[in-house]
Amino acid sequence: MSLSTSTVPATHREIRLASRPEGALSPDHFTMAEVPVPEPGPGQALVRNRVMSVAASLRTLMRGDAGMPLPSFEVGQPLSAPAVGEVVTAPDGGELRPGDLVSHWAGFREYAVVDTSAVQLVDLTVLPDLVAHLSQGPSAWIGVVRGAEVREGDTVFVSGAAGGLGTLAGQFARLRGAGRVIGSTSSQHKADYLVEVLGYDAVVLRGAAPIEEQLRKAAPEGIDAVVDNVGGEQLRAALALARPGARVGLIGALSAQAGGEIAAPVEIDAFSLILRGVQLRGINGMHHRDALAEYEEVFGRSLREGTITVPHARLSGIDQAPRALMELLEGHHIGTVVVDL
Repeated sequence: MSLSTSTVPATHREIRLASRPEGALSPDHFTMAEVPVPEPGPGQALVRNRVMSVAASLRTLMRGDAGMPLPSFEVGQPLSAPAVGEVVTAPDGGELRPGDLVSHWAGFREYAVVDTSAVQLVDLTVLPDLVAHLSQGPSAWIGVVRGAEVREGDTVFVSGAAGGLGTLAGQFARLRGAGRVIGSTSSQHKADYLVEVLGYDAVVLRGAAPIEEQLRKAAPEGIDAVVDNVGGEQLRAALALARPGARVGLIGALSAQAGGEIAAPVEIDAFSLILRGVQLRGINGMHHRDALAEYEEVFGRSLREGTITVPHARLSGIDQAPRALMELLEGHHIGTVVVDL
């Protein structure tokens, strides 16, 4: 049942950045404000947000010098994040209608005014799971297909395998014919989930024995493809075990992002990589939009067939949004972290 303008309240709640964090996030870095529901202008729609997601990149955007394609968050202003909402009002004669579901970047608030050109219609006949529309599926797919170029029979290493991106990347790698899929994560509980639920063949644990030592046991014949979402020690270990001609897709830098940093330097042996013909590719999803049509077709079909799942954690209420982000950065959850608004 769609909303009508008569049911729109006078005010709504939004989460704002109270101060720029240094180090770990705390509740003090957020504040909730109750403000009038905004009025849309020409070319804009009013949307009642249903659900939003959080990701490590939001921590980076809290810096004043994030150096990312998106602008940094401003102190005292609402935060933003991917969200799906229901259109309440839309311009006459446009593509949007009241009741349509749309995805946009104005999460952390109950109602949002968005430019109609900046939203995307949510088609549940393409991706039948609403959480899938907020997942990091596009990045995971591009990392597997364009970055690591996973091929039939490959031994694949996915770092940060229990996160929103990694839980899908491992499944996509298997769809592409990977013979052995190895992941990394931070706890035995997550490792067990990756193996028992998502079908990973082996998992290395951050903070246990050195990653390279564990990885050599898990992949004694070396690694053909790497989907790297972490950097740091895990990337160095993967490069040490990369077989001749291995492909390494660099799609994240959680080793830095979790703490709000933007630089993620890694020392490499360039000569060794040259001799082995190892290919390192920095992957920015903005440059691979042509891969998304195949992604939607394969992902949607796999969801309907039940051959792929979207692991996720769900919190309820806008007041839980700061907690959701903090817990994600602290590694409390498996998969995508969403907040029902």
